[in-house]
Amino acid sequence: MNQKKIGQFIAENRKKQKMTQAELATKLGVSDRSVSKWETGRCMPDLSLFEPLCAQLDITINELLSGEKIKTEEYQNELEKNIINTIDYSQKQIEDEKWKRSYVVMIIGILFCMSAFIVFEAESSWSSMYSLIGTMIFVSGLYHALKIKNKGKKLGISVLAFFLILSLFYVVDYISVTSFHRPPIYRYMTSTNWQSDAKIITYHSFFYDVYRINADTPNEYYIVDTGKTYRSSPLPIMPFQMEKSGIAHIIRYQAPYIGDNTNIGNLLSCLPLSEFGYVFEIDDVDHGLIVDYHTTDWYANENQYVDKALLYNAVSLFLLIDNLESVTFHFSGGSYQTNRAVIENAYPSYFEILTEEQIDKAKFHEYVENKMNDTDFVERVFAKCFTQHANEISSFVKRPYVKKLL
Repeated sequence: MNQKKIGQFIAENRKKQKMTQAELATKLGVSDRSVSKWETGRCMPDLSLFEPLCAQLDITINELLSGEKIKTEEYQNELEKNIINTIDYSQKQIEDEKWKRSYVVMIIGILFCMSAFIVFEAESSWSSMYSLIGTMIFVSGLYHALKIKNKGKKLGISVLAFFLILSLFYVVDYISVTSFHRPPIYRYMTSTNWQSDAKIITYHSFFYDVYRINADTPNEYYIVDTGKTYRSSPLPIMPFQMEKSGIAHIIRYQAPYIGDNTNIGNLLSCLPLSEFGYVFEIDDVDHGLIVDYHTTDWYANENQYVDKALLYNAVSLFLLIDNLESVTFHFSGGSYQTNRAVIENAYPSYFEILTEEQIDKAKFHEYVENKMNDTDFVERVFAKCFTQHANEISSFVKRPYVKKLL
């Protein structure tokens, strides 16, 4: 069936009847754009319009389908041919409609999947549900769109597509978890518990676990356990943000001398209490460090947070800066002083952290990071390590020269 030839034939006979496209459209109850599409061969009239169209153009349906006037002796042959073409055309229209519906279903499935990742938070269970529903809708549309007569093959391809799409989503979810530190969308169980004043939310996925430590606090951090190691061994927990303040990060600022102002500033910005803001001064002569935090010590000391932070900061500073001899921490309510000799003598297992004058990360984690969760340990050791003084005037009011301001 030559649509272009039929379109030209419609146009010729319309003009013979001295009708415009708009007039013919009005008589048939369609738009003039539809008539234009017929005449340019972009589409065929609907089967229900064949008879009224032929009546308006004073032609037969057989001639319409042939796209030309038919001689009497050829009429029967052309009729049979056009019947076959009409049947083929009808089947093609049915198939096209079916594919259009299938594509619409597939688009709806894609929109469902997109909403799962865009509309809902990863914490919400709706995210995984919508992605599963969207995938099922998409695969349903794909099944009906496949031009395969064997239903077994169609079903097999559709099931394979379903698992491939879910696998892709699972991989993307894992990459997002490790890159952006968020809960996994695809998980089968979520549990919440408390350890040493730390709120821990555990997300169990099929191939890995995610631990959200210090959940809903400024020091929240994530651990992705691909080997599910922490189901049988202790979880590394510290009251500070591990990615920022843990030894794996701050060891890059290890230095032999206190005098590198930039290095000290970078190190202090990674240590706990930096979130309150601070200024610091380096005493080049006595190799001392004075840090003035922009907060009150008792105000921020919920669950001994300030005590834990000061103890952690002091031990970290003395281990990382070889010639640092003393540290003073100022708050609006008080000051805390300590020195290398006190820390080395009073902090348990201090020298075990050093192996041939190098910091052993595993030992640091065991004797420093993990110990910050032990309230009794912090209270006992803090009292031995620090001398406390009440502040009436911040030290930096009396000191005109400050090397670094953050």
